[in-house]
Amino acid sequence: MVSPVARILSRHLHASARRNALAAFNMPAMSPTMTEGGIASWKKKEGETFAAGDVLLEIETDKATIDVEAQDDGIMAKIIANDGAKGVKVGSTIAVIGEEGDDISGASAFADKIASEGPKEESAPPKAETSAPPPPPPPSSAPKPAPKADIPAAGPRIFASPIAKKLALERGIPLAKIKGTGPDGRIILEDINNYQPSAAAASQTPAPAADIPASDYVDTPVSNMRRVIGSRLTQSKQELPHYYVTVDISMDKVMKLREVFNKTLTEKDKNAKLSVNDFIVKAVACALADVPEANSAWLGEVIRTYKKADISVAVATPSGLITPIIKDAGSKGLASISSEAKSLAKKARDGKLAPAEYQGGTFTISNLGMFGVSHFTAIINPPQSCILAVGSTTPTLVPAPEEERGYKTVQIMKATLSSDHRTVDGAIAARWMSAFKGYLENPLTFML
Repeated sequence: MVSPVARILSRHLHASARRNALAAFNMPAMSPTMTEGGIASWKKKEGETFAAGDVLLEIETDKATIDVEAQDDGIMAKIIANDGAKGVKVGSTIAVIGEEGDDISGASAFADKIASEGPKEESAPPKAETSAPPPPPPPSSAPKPAPKADIPAAGPRIFASPIAKKLALERGIPLAKIKGTGPDGRIILEDINNYQPSAAAASQTPAPAADIPASDYVDTPVSNMRRVIGSRLTQSKQELPHYYVTVDISMDKVMKLREVFNKTLTEKDKNAKLSVNDFIVKAVACALADVPEANSAWLGEVIRTYKKADISVAVATPSGLITPIIKDAGSKGLASISSEAKSLAKKARDGKLAPAEYQGGTFTISNLGMFGVSHFTAIINPPQSCILAVGSTTPTLVPAPEEERGYKTVQIMKATLSSDHRTVDGAIAARWMSAFKGYLENPLTFML
């Protein structure tokens, strides 16, 4: 039989154990490729309790703002990375949490302890590399070549993955100037791709407009999304051998068919209207089925050709361009494509796209026709092989011998295909554009 004193002691020990149950809350990876992110805002304040399923904070990735939910009940003891923090590494501690009823007065000390342990962990790997070299052989021993080629004369050894070393050598990038983000500071492929040699020099070069009063301009901090867009597109333009093929497409039949469809659809649902872009997405998917070589990706050692057309559609948002994906567009009808495109565009502008909704497309469409742009070229989104730039549809006079006047007015749309010459030869691009044009000029063919 347990005595009352034993019960009280047991409760006291249990409470003490719980009071010391503080734990680090680390920056989660919201996608397989995420290495860092930003803290958009905390939804729980210090000292506030939360239940499993409650939103603790919003994390800003390179493409979207994503809610992070609590897995268990607890209390927010200490926030380390505050609202607006940028470039927070995945796995780094951003808060201290505990269980309800814990003594959180020691949260600050706990956070300081974590911070002080961080540099020690990072300095551990180089320690192994600074071991003393073997003592020189005694003078009486026979001379033999010193292994100088295997041991660096000075400086720490640089850890990098084989593919990172290969690309750095090809691009002339000094590994010593790159801070690795892989395990134990190892330099990985993404570090090489994100390296911008001109950034440091640019930061040291005085701006020519330094004399302009601060009241005459606005400096906007570069968001994670803008930084990634800049890095990826710069890499694409520098490394991918782009070339361009442009065709003029008669959109008369698409316009008439769209008018008929919309008149029918609006009788059932006023918001259910087809756009020209819906027809373009469908025609792209059909053309990719006819010319699958354009539905491909350069992966270094192999060229991957996809069996389904997952169409990335460029959407402009306040933070930058993002490309939500209409998956397997070839198997969907125009109404389904239209509904899905509207839903994805809204989520993109609200910053609520899930990673699976914008990662992994096989072909991209960028349409600036609604802005009155008649013609432009787009930069390929690697590892995809192609991106289609679509201009506005404008009335154009064309020869028409069958007409009494000898000419007629046709609604012409210019479309330009940017292709990666490593995967898509000029003849393939021409075949694909011919198929794409054929579907738009005879839209009933992809409804049979």
